[in-house]
Amino acid sequence: MSKKLKVVAVSGSLQRPSRTLVLVEELLATLGRATPINAHLIELSVIGPHIGGALYRNQLSAAAEAEIAAIESADLLIVASPVYRATYTGLFKHLFDFVHHEALIDVPILLAATGGSDRHALVIDHQLRPLFSFFQAHTLPIGVYAAEKDFTGYEIQSGALRDRVTLAIDRALPLLSAAKPELRAAERLTA
Repeated sequence: MSKKLKVVAVSGSLQRPSRTLVLVEELLATLGRATPINAHLIELSVIGPHIGGALYRNQLSAAAEAEIAAIESADLLIVASPVYRATYTGLFKHLFDFVHHEALIDVPILLAATGGSDRHALVIDHQLRPLFSFFQAHTLPIGVYAAEKDFTGYEIQSGALRDRVTLAIDRALPLLSAAKPELRAAERLTA
């Protein structure tokens, strides 16, 4: 790709430190080694207080509005949430409630999640994919799920998890090259 890909990554964890954040940072680093990117990281633990009390977008602070605008202008989104009661966090969903319903049409989205055990791995296909299908986004074929056993503290220790991250990025690259983000961004501006 001739221009840097504008990548916006959302870590849906409500706390810091966070295994979800560690996974997002690993995805960004792996992608950055594979292709030139401009990365912007949104941490729900930071922006949460700015969006939690808002019911409408015009009630958002300038900081929260800037993060929503970043999501809407991304060439690629990386989104990850910890699993709470078999789904993404409520505040994660609330963040995306503010995103315009047409802003993510055809935007590639790499899905990721973390959970206490492997039994939550289907959250990517049963919860996250339907959410971004509503936006008519292009969810990438391989999502990345990480269980607590893949970490020691807040560091990735699993070679298998690193392999899944690499595979997800490798499989995403041809789709990102074909997406021609500069054309998509221009189309969104004129719509």
